[in-house]
Amino acid sequence: MGIVLAVFLIAGVAAAVALGRDSGADGDSGTATKTVRGVIGSEKAEFFADPDTVKALAAEGFTVRTETSGSWAMDRLPLKGYDFAFPGSKAPADELSRSAKTRGGPLRPFYSPLVVVAHRNAAEVLAANGLARLRTGAPEATDGSGGSDGSVGGSKWATQGTLLMAPYLAAAEDDRTWQQLKGASGHAELSGTVFITSTDPVTSNSGALYLAAASYAADGGRVATDAKALERTAPLLRKLVQVQGAQQTSSDAPFRDFISGVGNPLVLVYESQVASLLMNSQRQEVGDLVVLYPDTTVSSDHTLVPLTDHGRELGELLSTDPALRKLAVRHGFRPQGAAAEFTAATAGHTAYIDQRLTGVRQAPVPTAELLRSMARRARG
Repeated sequence: MGIVLAVFLIAGVAAAVALGRDSGADGDSGTATKTVRGVIGSEKAEFFADPDTVKALAAEGFTVRTETSGSWAMDRLPLKGYDFAFPGSKAPADELSRSAKTRGGPLRPFYSPLVVVAHRNAAEVLAANGLARLRTGAPEATDGSGGSDGSVGGSKWATQGTLLMAPYLAAAEDDRTWQQLKGASGHAELSGTVFITSTDPVTSNSGALYLAAASYAADGGRVATDAKALERTAPLLRKLVQVQGAQQTSSDAPFRDFISGVGNPLVLVYESQVASLLMNSQRQEVGDLVVLYPDTTVSSDHTLVPLTDHGRELGELLSTDPALRKLAVRHGFRPQGAAAEFTAATAGHTAYIDQRLTGVRQAPVPTAELLRSMARRARG
């Protein structure tokens, strides 16, 4: 009898341990029952890696595993076994959707316009030469320690402005240097050709959209629709790209370099990167940042392409779940159809963030085929 009882006791302990393991695994991921895999643009990596995002997704029954890729390189990946692809704009998403023959259209949970971040000296020189317009922020800080408006010790400088695309593109076409601009001589860091650092347009979404906006502005407000349109702007776009030398495939590295105080004084990034930095950092990390909204720009519609039913469920969840939308805003994204959420979250940072995109013209984007051709021509 003692032996029999011992056997039952051991079996009971083993069952309890096994049950505890199962429950612990479920406890680590909330109520997650579906593991989905996806490839995403790197600008969304921090959002998906955020422990609060992981928890919110688990509460809805999802564990999400992601890998990063340039948006325009996703179509060259073997996507078998993935549940979704999540590039940074509609054009590569439409291309992926066609090639994958998905049922139903892509989903666009949130978006972010392209902006140019500049160091204060560079922004002021651009403004002095008619390439930008600057405006200061809210009233100065009264404690002399500096506020979100850029005021420090009783002085104030601009923290936001507008990049005037027509004058800037004219300067680029003329190979204008910083030394030729008035006011630049006192700043040793401003030397060489004036250009904006962007990403590789062949593989990266932000780089491709930069060319789309530049082409539209340079061609009299016309979106490229054929080979003749590409030919008209090809020389200028080639200058915009080739002056940079080697380009990154993601906007994350150039932005981090900029914040660290190295690299080019003008860098093309997503507004979401700036907004996320402002909402999740200390004032001193921002430094002498000035945010320039191009008067002709393109909004990056982060577009999820569902490759399976679980992928579509995830896309719908990102679009509608209040907790996940709030987290997307915390990472700087503007939710589709809900301006109030972004406005409320960035209320303390309007010195840098133009909540209403005042005076910003949205350029239409060419088809994926034409945009690819545009990028290849620009790269030479």
